[in-house]
Amino acid sequence: MKNQLPWIIFALMTAAQAAPADSGRLPPSELKPSQQQAQAAHLAAEVLRRYHYRAVPLDDALSERIFGHYLKSLDAEKLIFVQTDIDQLARFRTVLDDAILKEDLAAPFAIFNLYAQRVFERYAYARSLLREGFDFRQKEDYQFARDKEPWLKSEAEMRDLWRKRIKNEWLRLKLAGKDDKTIAATLEKRYDTAFKRIGRATNKDAFEIFMNAYTMAIEPHTNYMGPRAAADFDISMKLSLVGIGAVLTEKDDYVTIRELVPGGPAALSGQLKSGDRILGVAQGSGGPMTDIMGWRLDDTVALIRGAADSVVQLDVLPADAGPDGKHKLVSLIRKKISLEDQAARKTILTVSDGKAMHQVGVISLPAFYEDFDARRSGAQDFKSATRDVARLLDELKKAGVDSVLIDLRNNGGGSLKESIELTGLFIDKGPVVQQRDARGRITVERDTKAGVAWDGPLGVMINRASASASEIFAAAIQDYGRGLVIGAPSFGKGTVQAMINLDDVAKNDKLKFGELKLTVAQFFRINGGTNQLRGVKPDILLPVIGDAESFGESSYDNALPWIQVKAVDYSPAGELKSLLPVLLQRHEARVSKDREFRFLQEDIAEVNFQRKRNLVSLNEAERRKERDAQEARLASREARDDAGNSVRVRGEKDAGPVKNKAFRDDGLQAGERDLANELAAEKVDKTVKDVLLNEAARILADGADLLKPGAGFAARVKPARPLLPAQKSGPDAVRAGVL
Repeated sequence: MKNQLPWIIFALMTAAQAAPADSGRLPPSELKPSQQQAQAAHLAAEVLRRYHYRAVPLDDALSERIFGHYLKSLDAEKLIFVQTDIDQLARFRTVLDDAILKEDLAAPFAIFNLYAQRVFERYAYARSLLREGFDFRQKEDYQFARDKEPWLKSEAEMRDLWRKRIKNEWLRLKLAGKDDKTIAATLEKRYDTAFKRIGRATNKDAFEIFMNAYTMAIEPHTNYMGPRAAADFDISMKLSLVGIGAVLTEKDDYVTIRELVPGGPAALSGQLKSGDRILGVAQGSGGPMTDIMGWRLDDTVALIRGAADSVVQLDVLPADAGPDGKHKLVSLIRKKISLEDQAARKTILTVSDGKAMHQVGVISLPAFYEDFDARRSGAQDFKSATRDVARLLDELKKAGVDSVLIDLRNNGGGSLKESIELTGLFIDKGPVVQQRDARGRITVERDTKAGVAWDGPLGVMINRASASASEIFAAAIQDYGRGLVIGAPSFGKGTVQAMINLDDVAKNDKLKFGELKLTVAQFFRINGGTNQLRGVKPDILLPVIGDAESFGESSYDNALPWIQVKAVDYSPAGELKSLLPVLLQRHEARVSKDREFRFLQEDIAEVNFQRKRNLVSLNEAERRKERDAQEARLASREARDDAGNSVRVRGEKDAGPVKNKAFRDDGLQAGERDLANELAAEKVDKTVKDVLLNEAARILADGADLLKPGAGFAARVKPARPLLPAQKSGPDAVRAGVL
């Protein structure tokens, strides 16, 4: 549908231009799509039509769904648009399909431009409120989550909502001990940052948001990635990049070094440290210096990265220098940086029941990473989650652990091949997962390697943020009876994605069009069931902070349904069901007497109560009373804790800390805290007790205790499995099996 489109766009542009401007800032400039973006959208539509698991025609019906997803992407909490805006934009509901097919993206860009204008207006109003102040004696509340609420009807209602929002931000800082002058300055800077953020938005931002609204309107796990986003995805999969080895952040308008990667060029140079500010970047030894003041962080990162063994020069203002301090020129040679902090890692927990000591080896795996290109090229040392876990298992065996716990909390997936090969470390050949393509053809993916790397007691720890490849692994371990699954029900993602390079499809010499991550298959357990929607149900459930209605596959309105296929033939590796009643009895008896576990359950109840209530008081006396009661409760805990540590749900995606002094609300947002203090707090954060992990280790120790050496569940050590050889894979345009 394309009738009346030109004058609709003109009307929206006129409305934006007529909007009042903040006296200290110019409204954001109008963004326009490029012809290249229009071509990329059309090509993506063709690929989606031909290859997606759920073929959906790009018509008016899909256009309406795209429209809804686009608005949600821009304004999920309904803090920007009012109902009159939605009524005005509703004329675009059935034209977005034509915008893609006719390679004319004026309509989606008009929506984004109106959004940017409204963001500008909201923060202009927020800043004006700082001059008026607030009366904290009034009895009123602020609703902090509005995603399920209707659009506000008028500008007057929106202004009242923003008044309450800013009042709450002021009150948080006031309760943290800040005086009015400091509060006003902090919020002024916060809103100025918001102005800059919307002012820096580019047509690439608008295009990617719109394209993801399109892809996700088809199915939740189909995404569009521009060239830069695709490069970042590759980095996250192979856990390496070429650069200087510095983590950057934006602070007080400066691109600032947050941390140095050990062993990277920046750290080895001895010339840079945390807090140093980068003012300029030059390519090569004699290249011109580019002033990056005011740049977006991602643009600066792209400028600093480059080819291996090339030279980059940085104009640096040292951390301890004032704004007019002396600069220094730092020359570095870019090298390959391994992101080891995102790789598999191990710890050993000692569990004692007063009679026996058990050593539980814990392997935390953040993702099923794999360097696709290195494996495809035949490299022998390619980065792989399975190879790293095999090495860690060998080290744990040498340390004499009794059992192994694979911690997959917050592991959102990754390589399908890695999930299969990782399962093979614990089973001796056999099917791991079934795949069904769009034509209904089912294939069985198998572990073909004889032998196992670990045949002793095994546990797998999951939570709601454990998805896809994590669910394949946990389900296979459960179906084989190979180990215990402990934790909370998983995400429920039962689909397989492939990466398709649109530039390869178009045979472009340069990167222009980006990539699609599109769903090409559905996976099923070897018992015939699927993890789709329902996830993996643990053998032993642990408490969890989280809202299944708003997070997980079942929260999507267009997720694939749960279905079942025939089971495949497989030989169980063990039988743990007979152990579960005793393990559950011991677990329940133990946690009923465990002070920290009781604290955890209390905090979960409090978080769930506050989430359901969805209101905070804006009356200072009431808020102080609530804060004092909370602090008294925490102080009582700390007084009874000889170690002085707090209890926290570590590993839960949306869990907050059970706060001691290091975690109490300071009212600040990311980037507003002193960098040294922020890093110190994060260091403390890593030392807090992980109650759920500790209990999972105790459950595994119980299992080892129930079956003495010589029984099927008892620890036995076999020679380590050799590292997996490099293997060839499919065509360059498709990297299949991303989960």
